[in-house]
Amino acid sequence: MTTSHAAADASVPRRRPMTFAEWLRTRAWRHAVAWVAVALALLPVLWVMSAAFTSKPSITSGSIIPRDATLENFRILVSNPDQPYLRWYLNTMVLAIVVAVVTVLIAAGAAYAFSRFRFKGRKVGLMFLLLVQMFPQFLSLVAIYLILAQVSDVFAGMGLDSLFGLGLVYLGGAMGINAWLIKGFFDTIPIEIDESAKVDGATHGQIFWGIILPLAAPVLAVVGLLSFIGTINEFLMASVLLESPERLTLAVGLQQFIGNRYSENWGPFAAGALLAAIPVVILFLVLQRFIVGGLTQGSVKG
Repeated sequence: MTTSHAAADASVPRRRPMTFAEWLRTRAWRHAVAWVAVALALLPVLWVMSAAFTSKPSITSGSIIPRDATLENFRILVSNPDQPYLRWYLNTMVLAIVVAVVTVLIAAGAAYAFSRFRFKGRKVGLMFLLLVQMFPQFLSLVAIYLILAQVSDVFAGMGLDSLFGLGLVYLGGAMGINAWLIKGFFDTIPIEIDESAKVDGATHGQIFWGIILPLAAPVLAVVGLLSFIGTINEFLMASVLLESPERLTLAVGLQQFIGNRYSENWGPFAAGALLAAIPVVILFLVLQRFIVGGLTQGSVKG
């Protein structure tokens, strides 16, 4: 046995170590491109971090390494009662979390129906969802404003200048590309899992909540993360539909620091943007294992 293993090892040719000249010719350009991409991605982040810790920075003069580092911008950001940044922060986080969770549930339910059921109008419905996403959202801004203005006369908490109404507007697009994305993932889950569960007496609801959703955790994490980030970054709808200072979101509130209302306060603006990025980074780190992992592998034996 030992002799056969030794003979097998001897028959395998050993790989010659790559010389430095060969590395420069074959792989050096890949490392160079990667470092350039990393530098271009980190440069704006470093510039914002520098402006957040620099006293009275400007948009034209500045440096990556802050001069005379200070926390004055953060103090200005949270201490001025005319600029309720903490209120904006709470509004945005609550709105983003609710919209992300409900978006995932709505899109997953629609995707399950389109993936597992066969009904009249299925293909037309899928194409309609895809065509709706081809039109930019701001084209419907006037119609949405008029609808919410009329809703305000009946239900003030669901109309203009309400976070609930803004959330409903965001959820209006939940069944678009998200449903297509989740449906594509559901189609990769073997139908034998559903059939086996039905043999054991499981209903469609039990299959959906107990089997399909856990297996589809990676795509659900992606949809939730994109929805969360999109809600935090959205500016156009929020700037038109919200008016009261205490109901603004971070995107609308921070814009006033560099607009006409609070003059050009780039330091507090950069500090606020830096704090707003923290939940996104944390959520990405938490969901990273779901995004990378393939939970359907090995679920059905061939």
